[in-house]
Amino acid sequence: MSALPLTFAEFYPRYLRDHQRRGTRMLHFIGTSLFLVAAVLALVFLRPVLLAWGIGVAYGLAWVGHFFVEHNRPATFQHPWFSLRGDFKLYVDLLRGREKF
Repeated sequence: MSALPLTFAEFYPRYLRDHQRRGTRMLHFIGTSLFLVAAVLALVFLRPVLLAWGIGVAYGLAWVGHFFVEHNRPATFQHPWFSLRGDFKLYVDLLRGREKF
């Protein structure tokens, strides 16, 4: 990915191309799921460290997917907010069956 896209709609097809392999999608899905659980637990138990743990685990698993499964560079490095939004959109689309693992 090079120049910053003008809109998320322009970015998202690139995001999907960078997340084609099943292993990458699985690692992203697991990481996002663990983040969501950690975020809820952080709120319930008022333990911010759980939120930090969730963020670390989510990014760690996603980056493993990129470096070792997809063999590309995470979009987070150039487009952090679009990448985060793309991760949640892909997560929801996988849950709804609009995208396949």
